[in-house]
Amino acid sequence: DHGTDFKQRWRVLRERVLAMKRIWTEDEAAFEGEFVRFEPLWSWPKPVQRPHPPVLLGGHGRRALQRVVDYCDGWLPISVRAGDLEAGMAELSWLAREKGRDPRSISVSVYGAPMDAPGLVRLRDIGVERAIFALPSAEADTLLPLLDRAAGIARQLA
Repeated sequence: DHGTDFKQRWRVLRERVLAMKRIWTEDEAAFEGEFVRFEPLWSWPKPVQRPHPPVLLGGHGRRALQRVVDYCDGWLPISVRAGDLEAGMAELSWLAREKGRDPRSISVSVYGAPMDAPGLVRLRDIGVERAIFALPSAEADTLLPLLDRAAGIARQLA
């Protein structure tokens, strides 16, 4: 919890994200919020990604999706069960349009993606931009074949 009151955690997170974006995008950044305050400062080097590194938020439900629309660049859905992902993506698009934001400006990344070409093609076809494989905490003799398999699938779909 990093010393953050549970009831204020989302407001604190929002301010911290906005403050980081300011530091990343302005030569001289200052911020005055309820939880984050700093006088003009200089921070170099700036991130390579423009305008800043993508800020992704995980979660499910309308409130999480609204936060993604309000101050994030991408969504990491909690559930990728059949139907849940598509419904969440549809709601995310609707919320973005309601706020005047282009839904295409919000990426969707799936953690725990299926390690098979048909499953990845399905994710790509519904608009998922990143598929992240879940790997076990294991020794190299277990992990290396899984990584080889993932690399083969990536080559197949490239």
